[in-house]
Amino acid sequence: MISKNVHSKSDRTFASAWKWLVPGLGVKRWLVLLLFGITLLALGVAYLLVNFYREQAVPPVFYYITLQFIPRMARAALVGALGVGAVVLALVQLSRSLLAPFVRPGSEPVVETVYRHRQRERGPKVVAIGGGTGLSTLLRGLKEFTSNITAIVTVADDGGSSGRLRRELGVLPPGDFRNCIAALADSEALTTQLFQYRFNTGQGLEGHSFGNLFIAAMAGVTGSFESALAESSRVLAVQGRIVPSTLQDVTLMADLREEMPGQLSRVTGESSITKSGGSIERVYLEPGDVRPYPEAVRAILDADLLVLGPGSLYTSIMPNLLVRDIAQAVCSSRALKVYVCNVATQHGETDHYSAADHVTAIERHAGPGLVNVLLANDRLGVDLRKVDMPSGVGELVQPSSSQGSRLVAADLIDVEYPWRHDSHKLAQAVIDVYAQLGGRVGAS
Repeated sequence: MISKNVHSKSDRTFASAWKWLVPGLGVKRWLVLLLFGITLLALGVAYLLVNFYREQAVPPVFYYITLQFIPRMARAALVGALGVGAVVLALVQLSRSLLAPFVRPGSEPVVETVYRHRQRERGPKVVAIGGGTGLSTLLRGLKEFTSNITAIVTVADDGGSSGRLRRELGVLPPGDFRNCIAALADSEALTTQLFQYRFNTGQGLEGHSFGNLFIAAMAGVTGSFESALAESSRVLAVQGRIVPSTLQDVTLMADLREEMPGQLSRVTGESSITKSGGSIERVYLEPGDVRPYPEAVRAILDADLLVLGPGSLYTSIMPNLLVRDIAQAVCSSRALKVYVCNVATQHGETDHYSAADHVTAIERHAGPGLVNVLLANDRLGVDLRKVDMPSGVGELVQPSSSQGSRLVAADLIDVEYPWRHDSHKLAQAVIDVYAQLGGRVGAS
């Protein structure tokens, strides 16, 4: 058993070592240049030694030191092998010494880290639009496939800790940005635990999460919210970018249909919409003419893949598309546009909605041409009434097709929390859709 484990470990080490020679890793070209330089240096030294040996009288012992008693070709092979061994050993030990401050105990081999980094660098340019926990769930999985990620996040949140900081400090609501930073951070487990830590006591602190306070403080230090996001991402080694859809202070408004025909009521604020009862007729922003954040528009137009959702349809996804020029940029982009439908309906927003109804609502608010592919969950054999669900979750969404968009259905459910998406399943499905359809549907 011990022998088997030793062989298995040595096989893995050998396989990892060979990854240094994988095309595109950016190592072989410099290794060849290094060997070429050493060869030239060795030739220069050899010329000097030969000249010295021929022109100067040397003691007889040099006959043995220079291995003159061995045939010339055997001598060259022996010296060459010793040289290669010395170079390899020196490079390995030098790399270990230089990288020691940056490698944590028990972490994966450096070659594995470099290999995965290069693979992600070659991944598609993905723009994910949304907010809430749905967006962070997607990002957590996507970062395993590409580092070219831009998350465009809603700024309409006005509840909880984010709402308090927004009202008291005048900053954009940091909660959804905090979730995205934690999801894309290099040390995700520790960062998530730290950023999601919520103070339970303390006058003025109770109810606030550390991540929200961190971003708000960074905004004060850097002088702007967008700089706070950029610096926070740099400090926490975030893979990708996180940007707001707009820098303006906006309020999400909703017109709700009442039980009496023709009756509409108006609700102010994102946190109040789903608590008001009735069904949503439309949502809109106040003020209505909101300027987009230029980096968000630029990222959309430069993307290979655009992903809308998952997340609350009317309160997380739609506020981004209601910002002037954001929806137009999505429509004009040549990227593949995928809408990820929620696993379950949401009380007060999408009661009894099918997957197609979600796309219809988006087109009614933001115009046609925003969705090429409708990605929906097809694992419907889960009875949500038998699990301990949070309030607000309805029934599983039926993966019905929508006119003008292609339906792709897959098992996307998190087994432990079946009303949510599984990060890895979702990201894998999105990347598979892009691999199959990106060049055809996105360019149409």
